[in-house]
Amino acid sequence: MATATNRYEPDYAVPPGWVLKERLEAHGMTPAEFARRCGRSAKHISEILAGKAPVEPRTALQFEKVLGVAAEIWLGIETDYRLQQSRAAEAQEASVASTWSRSFPVAELANRGVIGNRVRGETMVAPLLSFFGVASVEAWQVKYGAANVAYRHSPKFKSDRFALAAWLRLGEIAAVGQTCSDYNDSAFRAALTQLRRLTREPAPKSLKEAQQLCNLSGVALALIKPLPKTRVSGAAWWLSTRRPVIALSARHKTDDHLWFSLFHEAAHILLHGKRSVFVDELQDDGNDLETQANDWAANFLLPRAAWRRFRAGGAYSRADVRACAEEQGIAPGIVVGRLQHEKLVPWNQLNDLKVGLRWAEE
Repeated sequence: MATATNRYEPDYAVPPGWVLKERLEAHGMTPAEFARRCGRSAKHISEILAGKAPVEPRTALQFEKVLGVAAEIWLGIETDYRLQQSRAAEAQEASVASTWSRSFPVAELANRGVIGNRVRGETMVAPLLSFFGVASVEAWQVKYGAANVAYRHSPKFKSDRFALAAWLRLGEIAAVGQTCSDYNDSAFRAALTQLRRLTREPAPKSLKEAQQLCNLSGVALALIKPLPKTRVSGAAWWLSTRRPVIALSARHKTDDHLWFSLFHEAAHILLHGKRSVFVDELQDDGNDLETQANDWAANFLLPRAAWRRFRAGGAYSRADVRACAEEQGIAPGIVVGRLQHEKLVPWNQLNDLKVGLRWAEE
């Protein structure tokens, strides 16, 4: 048996395979011969040389007997190398996480009280992970990353994906906090009929009643102020098979846009699948699902027959708009929005019939 007299004490971490290769060359021994002497397979020794397999205690004892290098040395080299690898990976993860955290509108989220204020020198990684309810950036990518969630939106969509993810998370938190019945399709359709009449009522009372009606039919309805770099008007998705969610941003700050967004998102719940997150900007981009949702919302608010009669009259004065709205039991602003969308009147006309909206803190 060879005497363990050689001591290898490097001041840097190298793969054990490098040291093994040097010792084999010094002994004029091939890896295959070394494997036979150790009683190990050639494949295992090859993997150690390549850094794919670790040097374990039993292996280190075999190396000691064959090469005369103490088992403690082999294990020390292995430990130093793996520790260096772990430190490098940790540093890389920290760098990625720091970059990830800087991608969010942290100041705005702190202002809303959903994460703490930044302390000098502190990263916001941990607070953001807690906000999203995940343990790591990798887990966030799986659950919330835009590349991994079936977002459906306009090809012209301009929202920043990190800000959008944060806005959707705010909607998710608001939805979880609401007490809802199990979803019932018939009850939701009936609720939408009542919501249509609520468009004539003043906010915020009408919106509070709208939320109550949605909750009773099993739908969570959340009004979430837009975040910087989000251009979303609304979104619809399913938290579970029994809990759909509608989130509205009111970013256009008029009643016609807000109500149309609500009915547009309701159409996604009623007509489309449970696996996608529908994120909408109210852009007519030719997307079949968005076109379906737009048509459904428009015709629910202003039925085709009634709209054809109104258009046939060719008169779109304030009195005409009010009379149409009164007949249909909806807000005049909705009629104005439809006229403007179909370019029957310019965008700068009849806007005084719309109701302006603002967030309470504004």
